[in-house]
Amino acid sequence: MSGTLRVHGVPDTDRLRSEVRAFLRDEISRGSFEPASDSWMAGFDPDFSARLGARGWLGMTIPTHHDGQGRSALERFVVTEEMLAHGAPVAAHWIADRQMAPGILANGTEAQKSRYLPGIAAGQIFFAIGMSEPDAGSDLASVRTRAVENADGSWTITGTKVWTTGAHMAHAMVLLARSDGHHGDRQEGLSQFIVDLPHPDIEIRPIQSIDGAAHFNEVIFHDARVGGDALLGVRGNGWAQVMGELAFERSGPERYLSTMPLLRAWADLLRESGATAEQRTTLGTLAARAATLRQMSLSVAAELTAGRKPDVLAAMVKDVGSTFEGDVVEAIRASSTTVAHRKGGDRFARLLANGILHTPAFTLRGGTNEILRGIVARGLGIR
Repeated sequence: MSGTLRVHGVPDTDRLRSEVRAFLRDEISRGSFEPASDSWMAGFDPDFSARLGARGWLGMTIPTHHDGQGRSALERFVVTEEMLAHGAPVAAHWIADRQMAPGILANGTEAQKSRYLPGIAAGQIFFAIGMSEPDAGSDLASVRTRAVENADGSWTITGTKVWTTGAHMAHAMVLLARSDGHHGDRQEGLSQFIVDLPHPDIEIRPIQSIDGAAHFNEVIFHDARVGGDALLGVRGNGWAQVMGELAFERSGPERYLSTMPLLRAWADLLRESGATAEQRTTLGTLAARAATLRQMSLSVAAELTAGRKPDVLAAMVKDVGSTFEGDVVEAIRASSTTVAHRKGGDRFARLLANGILHTPAFTLRGGTNEILRGIVARGLGIR
């Protein structure tokens, strides 16, 4: 993925992009990692994350007084875009850097900011998100996990979360739970908590994916007690806080670049071996769609830089982008004579297999496309 970002009020990013590309090419040439699709979900490499932190490429939008870089959302976009396009193993720090850092900055106490933000920026503290629940799908308002305040100000949490990416490797989880009212109250009475992991009363069960890996988890809270300082933000304001965070989760370049390493590898293969007219058309169509999605995602980054909350646009990017990711895999599979191989074979065959096995999750994670279209419709006043 290439291109220049020049936005009014934001420093020229050409130099930053060149530095990141040089770093990634060196890492690949040294065998640090093999480019893979969906690397922000499955590429867990704490050492790689620490190297990024040492270079100042994590916590880029965290203020300097919290050990961040104090840079813009668009500058962070440049770094994340290159990481994804090169298929770098960024899963360890991804959730913490993408949305937990902004969430803690917006809603956390000074103690919480001091405790977690420097570690996020250093690539040494990883987070999971406790939102989805069994039988609830993308309907976050149907949360049943319960947080009960005790006489001493602590909280006891009971319930189950599911599809919790990286929980088995995370140092903490931001949990959405019902602190007040009843299940039928929907968005009312929800609160967020920062729960440190591991915890003696929290059971984490890996969920094996079709490729044999286990980056999703079921997380069970067996009357788990946490301190009063675990409450994130205002009690009962959890729904509004989560909605603010989801703009970061749904609009980033990972929502259309998960299979970009496969598309790049296919373009390289066609350049070397020659392409039919049909293959050139397919490649051109996919490249044009990627360029359009990039502009949409950049628009969200600009809105975030300006301090606005582009919830509807973010939902639109996620809906269209995750559909595109699967279309990339299917179009290349149909246009190529290569047989996909999980192991062995050449790099392109492995990338193709990797993309095929990860495709089913693209339109589910981060909110199903049906839920996202509902958000867009309501935002546009369509009933």
